Amino acid sequence: MTHVLVLNQNYEPLNVCNPRRALVLVDGGKAEVLEVDGLVYRSPSRAFRVPSVIRLNHLIKRPRPRVRLTRREIFLRDQYTCQYCGVRTKELTLDHVIPKHRGGRHLWENLVSACRACNHHKGGRTIEEAKMVLPRAPIEPRATPQYLFQSYLIVNVTWQKFIPIHE
Repeated sequence: MTHVLVLNQNYEPLNVCNPRRALVLVDGGKAEVLEVDGLVYRSPSRAFRVPSVIRLNHLIKRPRPRVRLTRREIFLRDQYTCQYCGVRTKELTLDHVIPKHRGGRHLWENLVSACRACNHHKGGRTIEEAKMVLPRAPIEPRATPQYLFQSYLIVNVTWQKFIPIHE
């Protein structure tokens, strides 16, 4: 299944859609084709080259995207490293900096990656009570276009010129 990158009128990456949706937008005059794929869709009377990148004709206002708060995203933010001892491993747990039973919430700023030994040592205590140190405060990662579309960039090399590397 191929994917189509949808750009806003100002060339900001918006989302990814399927080729059929992209063709409907282009055929309806709501978008223009910037890059085409090698594939062709055929109907009984016409043939359509499948777009790879389209740009909308009107500016879509939307709130800034946010990174979902999941275990995987926290491990990625912390680079699969225990935030207490610095060990890099794939076998990590989530630790609430301020324990939930003490009013700690399930937020980016209160969750860190921890190895099992450090998480067990800390237990239900605060980091001060456990005499542990966080090298840096946990923060919510920015949802840059590079971050949001990186999994698609591996397959769709032509998209790289439309997705800024640094923002």
